[in-house]
Amino acid sequence: MANVKLIYHYLITHFFKLCLLPLIALVATKASSLTLNILFAIFTFGSTVYFLTRPRPVYLVDYSCHLPPAHQKININKNLEINPFLSSLGETSSLDFFYRVLERSGLGDETYIPNALHSVPPLQTMAAAREETEQVIFDAIDNLLTNTKVNTREIGIIILNSSTFNPTPSLSAMVVNKYKLRSNIKSINLGGMGCSAGVIAIDLAKDLLQVHKNTYALVVSTENISRNAYAGDNKSMIVANCLFRLGGAAILLSNKPGDRRRSKYKLLHTVRTHTGADDKSFRCVQQEDDDKGKTGISLTKDITSVAGRTITKNIATLGPLRAIDHFCIHAGGRALIDELGKRLGLSPVDVEPSRSTLHRFGNTSSSSIWYELAYTEAKGRMKKGDKAWQIALGSGFKCNSAVWVALRNVNPSVNSPWEHCIDKYPVKLDL
Repeated sequence: MANVKLIYHYLITHFFKLCLLPLIALVATKASSLTLNILFAIFTFGSTVYFLTRPRPVYLVDYSCHLPPAHQKININKNLEINPFLSSLGETSSLDFFYRVLERSGLGDETYIPNALHSVPPLQTMAAAREETEQVIFDAIDNLLTNTKVNTREIGIIILNSSTFNPTPSLSAMVVNKYKLRSNIKSINLGGMGCSAGVIAIDLAKDLLQVHKNTYALVVSTENISRNAYAGDNKSMIVANCLFRLGGAAILLSNKPGDRRRSKYKLLHTVRTHTGADDKSFRCVQQEDDDKGKTGISLTKDITSVAGRTITKNIATLGPLRAIDHFCIHAGGRALIDELGKRLGLSPVDVEPSRSTLHRFGNTSSSSIWYELAYTEAKGRMKKGDKAWQIALGSGFKCNSAVWVALRNVNPSVNSPWEHCIDKYPVKLDL
């Protein structure tokens, strides 16, 4: 079955090239009887078809991950003492469960939560949610634009993904307004697609960059926890409060040939796998109300097994893991990283970026794979020609992959999120 999927993917990708094979064979057999003019016409036609149908390279010029200010840090001890949700956990069993999950989560003492959740009681208003989202998005974009020196009028595509916070006007419209992007920009806002939406946004940008010439695509991946943190005592929903933290990333893609020299990476492959037809997969991550009417994200016990099966299908389409040098597995939690590491046969060094990101920043949803890539760069491990595989998992259930090749020895960008702490990692965690 895996071979069938690979063959199908190859046929679709190279359809027009394969259509030329009969013509090439005919020319080869009849070459002696054809005039020079006919041969030249056939060559010109074939060359034209090739250049018109070949995919445009997509370059990753640079990216930026949001580093929240120090006053938004929350360590485990402080979390246990003043966590704004503890007042809602009236039952001793729920409190004990909260403590156990947090202590075994793989998160360290320097993760971040927004200002709204440092308040007691927490501020779960629209204004507080907007404040969080603006902080994350604008900081990431500002740093990206400073580092790349790109004029915002050159950006032709903006794609923003945020799963559970989707106000009107949209968050992508908010970016258009803030940075005064041009009126003919292709603006897209992705919602409800979970922690794997970042790669979906990259895949969509790739397709749009095949159509729109000589332009930039700005991709922004974030999640909002001010508005969507759970304030009840349902154990399946408490887990999300223990894992999700503040974060986001902005990515600049280009199809301009002249940008190859200054870009960090070229996009090689994107593969999207959706197992939502299966009920267990569809329901393992779901936003719903508890029996008291309080809304939260429910995570079932099936999530790790579902994730394992889904990534296996994704790999079957992507092909063998030959020549993959670096892995960026979504930092969804310690159990998830353990499961995927075992299923893929990865070494401790392979999963180090994911474990370190989870420890330092927590689960930042769709942006976690960018903190992991930044970790690899900060360690000085990304060399020219190396391939990095970003593996994103999310509700639905989905597994989405992006494979990049380094165009040079990649150094961390200015204001990397690991700039002041990379020497502390990796850390040894108690099992």
